[in-house]
Amino acid sequence: MSRLLEVRDLHTHFFTRDGVARAVDGVSLSVDRGEILGLVGESGSGKSVTGFSILGLVDPPGRVVSGQILFDGQDLVAGGEGALRHLRGKRIAMIFQDPMMTLNPVLRIDTQMIETVRAHVDVSRDEALRRSREALVAVGISSPDERLQSYPHQFSGGMRQRVAIAIAMLHKPDLIIADEPTTALDVTIQAQILSEVQTLCAEAGTALIWITHDLAVVSGLADRLAVMYAGRIIEEGPTSRIIAAPMHPYTRGLIESVPHGKRHGALLSQIKGMTPSLLKLPSGCKFRPRCPRADDACTPEPPLEAARPGHSVRCVHPHTESRIEVPTT
Repeated sequence: MSRLLEVRDLHTHFFTRDGVARAVDGVSLSVDRGEILGLVGESGSGKSVTGFSILGLVDPPGRVVSGQILFDGQDLVAGGEGALRHLRGKRIAMIFQDPMMTLNPVLRIDTQMIETVRAHVDVSRDEALRRSREALVAVGISSPDERLQSYPHQFSGGMRQRVAIAIAMLHKPDLIIADEPTTALDVTIQAQILSEVQTLCAEAGTALIWITHDLAVVSGLADRLAVMYAGRIIEEGPTSRIIAAPMHPYTRGLIESVPHGKRHGALLSQIKGMTPSLLKLPSGCKFRPRCPRADDACTPEPPLEAARPGHSVRCVHPHTESRIEVPTT
C-alpha cells in the first residue's frame, strides 16, 4: 500500500540579492494514514518551509525548484496551484503557530467556519453551522453556540488555537500539517491540545506532521521523528528509539539540552555555535563546525543511510551506545 504522503528529494530555494538560500535541500520523508510524524530542528533548519512547500504556500522570492510531493499518488509539484486549490482545507489542512494567521479578526467565528465548510461542500448554512458546532465540541470548547457568536479577540490564546484546530478538522482531512501550534501556550493548555490532537487523529485516521523545535513535546506525541538541520534530514526513525538512543551528534545535543529533574542544579548542556547561514553553508557535513566528533572524514557530504532497521542517520561517526538518562516531560 502506498504512503498517504511521500516527499522525494525536495528542494525549496529563496532567491535573494545576497544569493540563493537553500532552505530545503534534498528532503525526503513520508507519512501514513493515522500516523504522527514529528519534524524537529532549531529555527532556520527548514522544517516550516518544508511544511509550506507541501501546501504550496511558499511566497516569492522562494519557490520549489525540484523534487516530488506525492499526496495519495498525485504529484502536487507537477499539478501546480490548480491541484492544490482543491486539496487545501479539505484533504490537507494546516495549523499555524499564530492562530490569527487563520482567523479573520473582523469576522465572527461562525461566519469563518461556515465559509470554510461551504467552500468545499455544497451544503446548507444550517448544516455548515451544525458541523462547525460539532468541530468546536471535538476540541473541548464548551458552550459552542455562544463561542460561535464571538470574535477572535474575545478568546484567549489557547482558545483561539483550539478554534484554529477545529477549523483544520472541519472536513476530517487526510493530512494536517501543524507548525509549532502550541509554542506560545502555557503548559496546561498545551497538554490538553496535544491529547485532543492525538485522539482526533486516532478516531479520524488523519495523518499529522507536527513541526516543532521542542523534543520534550514531540517525544510523547509522534510515532516517528525526522530531525532537520540546515535544510536536510539528518536522522529519522521511531520516536522511542531516537529519544532513547540518538545516533547523530546533533540529535543527541538537542536531547541533552532538555532540562529534567535528574539534573537539578546542574548546568544545561549546549550545542556550541550557531545554525549556519543558508547563504553560506559549510562544505561537507553541515554540522561539522559545531560537532565534537568531526574530523577529516566528515569533509564529504554524508548520505542519509540506514544504521539500524527503520533508523537512518546522516553521519560518518554516529553514536552507537544507548543513552542512560532519558528526559521526562
